[in-house]
Order: sequence, then structure tokens, then C-alpha cells
Amino acid sequence: MTATAEPIVKSTTMSFEEFLKLEGHYEYVNGEPVEMSPVSDEHNLLTSFLIRLLGAFADATERGQVYHEPFAMKCGPGPSWRSPDVVFVLSERADRVRPTHLDGPADLVIEVISNDSRARDRGEKFYEYEQAGVREYWIVDPERKRAEFNVLSPEGFYDPAPVGQDGVYRSSVIEGLWIRVDWLWSRPSIIAVLREWGLIP
Repeated sequence: MTATAEPIVKSTTMSFEEFLKLEGHYEYVNGEPVEMSPVSDEHNLLTSFLIRLLGAFADATERGQVYHEPFAMKCGPGPSWRSPDVVFVLSERADRVRPTHLDGPADLVIEVISNDSRARDRGEKFYEYEQAGVREYWIVDPERKRAEFNVLSPEGFYDPAPVGQDGVYRSSVIEGLWIRVDWLWSRPSIIAVLREWGLIP
């Protein structure tokens, strides 16, 4: 997810109800709308793959639901709503889902970073998601072919979660979800992944 450096509205604070009526792609940060910049082809392809991958997992296991940008997610008690690239909400927290937004933290948030969002995704959003209580946060960098996985500790801070020597990351939040990190760059067919997960014959 990329965004312009400055809010498009500087003089007054916009209400969340007004924000929801905006046309286009925005995030709502400290009471002001921030317009999202266009993304690269690689960013779009990787985000699409993750949406389809997690969506197939959710459908096959019935463990939750996947949402994606521009669906807004509440970040903490202040007037800030982000639109992560991909979010996973477990079934037991489905009561947080509203027709236009997620009223509370997702269980898993994934941001696919771009050149102009690298510092923000690892900085502002990292701390916002941590403070909001997002239980697992993936940061995926397609340019550098690097993925970082963070899990919320009992104390409320993100700890880096390791990738196994076999190149597999196993979620500690969503039961049964694991990925081979190189899938992010090779993007195999969803059917092939479902078979490797043992969810279809």
C-alpha cells in the first residue's frame, strides 16, 4: 500500500462518516484523509496472489474471512483507520466486521511494500498495528524478495517470528496456515498450494 506524504486536507478534521463517502482510495489518519498512490505491477500481482491464497485457505477451512484494500480497519482509540493490502479475520471475531469497515484489529495484516511505503510500513503502521492489537503482521518486500513476520507478544509488542530452515513460515495465530516463503516470488497455482496443504486431493 502506498500513500502520498501529506494529507489532502490540512485545515480541518474530517469525520469518519465523511471519510467513508470519499471516492477513490484513501486511509484515514489522525482525522484526515490520505490519498493512496498507484502501485506497481509486481505489487498488484503479489497482493492478488496473497488475497487468492488466503481466501482459498479460508474457504477450505472455514476459519475466517479475507478482506483487502480499500476495506478500512480501525487502528486504536484515536481517529485512524488504515486500509491494509490484506487482512484475515478469524470466524470468532466476525462481529467486528461492518458493511464498510472492520471495527477493530484483524488477526492477521499483510502489507506489500513499495519504495515510498517502506519506512511507513515498518514504522508508522508497525506501531499502529501493534498498539491496535493486530496479532500477526507480515511485511512483504517484492523488490528485495524479503518477507518479515511479526507476532504480538503477551506484553503487547511485536516479536519477529522465525522462518524454518525448510523455508516455511507457520502462523501461530491462524491454525493450520503455513507458507513456503518462496511462494511469494514464484506464485504457484492456488490448486497446487491447496494440495500441498492437504486441503484437496
